[in-house]
Amino acid sequence: METMPLAAVRLRSLVVFRSILDDPVIARLAWLLDTAPADTASAVDAYCDFAAALFAKNDDLSAYLLHLLMEDENIYMLQSCGNEPVSPVLTECLTHELAFLQELSRFDGAAFREALSGTVFLPRWKNGEADFAAAYRERIATIHQRGYGIFAQYRMFTVKDSQIVPVKHPDRQTLAQLPGYERERAKIIANTEALLSGQPANNVLLYGDAGTGKSSTVKAIVNEYHDKGLRLIEVKKNQLYQIPDIVEELGRNPLKFILFIDDLSFASNDGDFAALKAILEGSVNGSRGNLVVYATSNRRHLIKENWDDRSGSDLHESDTRQELMSLSARFGLTVTFSQPDRDLYLDIVHKLAEQYGVDIPAEQLDVRAEAHAIRNGGRSPRVAKQFIELTKSGI
Repeated sequence: METMPLAAVRLRSLVVFRSILDDPVIARLAWLLDTAPADTASAVDAYCDFAAALFAKNDDLSAYLLHLLMEDENIYMLQSCGNEPVSPVLTECLTHELAFLQELSRFDGAAFREALSGTVFLPRWKNGEADFAAAYRERIATIHQRGYGIFAQYRMFTVKDSQIVPVKHPDRQTLAQLPGYERERAKIIANTEALLSGQPANNVLLYGDAGTGKSSTVKAIVNEYHDKGLRLIEVKKNQLYQIPDIVEELGRNPLKFILFIDDLSFASNDGDFAALKAILEGSVNGSRGNLVVYATSNRRHLIKENWDDRSGSDLHESDTRQELMSLSARFGLTVTFSQPDRDLYLDIVHKLAEQYGVDIPAEQLDVRAEAHAIRNGGRSPRVAKQFIELTKSGI
């Protein structure tokens, strides 16, 4: 490797990967490279500070640095997502920086250990032989499936203070774990596959009784297709006004997104009504075509309407009511999840019992499952799952 002072200068001269200088491990590495091994106190301090930061993440400098580069959201990666070719100047810059960073990844600190031999124990870290240029070419080739930045690391997100925030421990529900309602889910799956393939896709309203698996269906679909480039961003009803900014932010992203609004309903004078109406009328499904809205609701018409609303002073009361009721019609696809009848409910119970390894005679299982449903508000997939989990626990 080149001299440490020169390596420190080259590290600070990064352009494409400039943001990695803010990484705590790389910042400490820069400090170490700037430190003279002959300056015992400073050398020990810088060496051990770097080692501690690295070991908190990884004991292999090459692996750590390569991972950092693969997930870095930089100007080259952003240009690679566009329709225009990447600038040759930027490509040349990338090539030189990858070559340097591969060389830097083999820095083993031997000069410090030799200079301080017999003075203090200095730990070693690992170094690998990865081909950074080849790995980065592969990374760019799969960017439409893996994404970049936080979208490469996580699959589900929420919105907080107008920022997209990852859900670090998302619901891992899978489609295979959701027995029943296969016909209803098939419609949503087909719409999602259309989105992923670049075909026209609809905004979807999942309407139906509580506990029928509407929200679980959306999350399970994201878990099923995240490796094909699908991500979910959950937006609360009081955050609807932020959606245009979110759409703008995601416009150039190579991935596909579901904006998920759970348990959607409005009061008749709700200001968020107009915001969602505008979104569904086309601002989301614009030319970029990488985003759809999936909403769940227990209300078919979404608007909480009282009898008093029909006898006010509105001269065009019928038109107003039709406007309120038309919101659900703006979803291109409405899928209804009705409360299961006895046969469907017991079929779900038996399939969940098989998944959970609950071994009870069928007739006995049916009687106990029906009794549990009566005590807990009626039949639903949620009640069936709760019954099986309680039974598995011996309760």
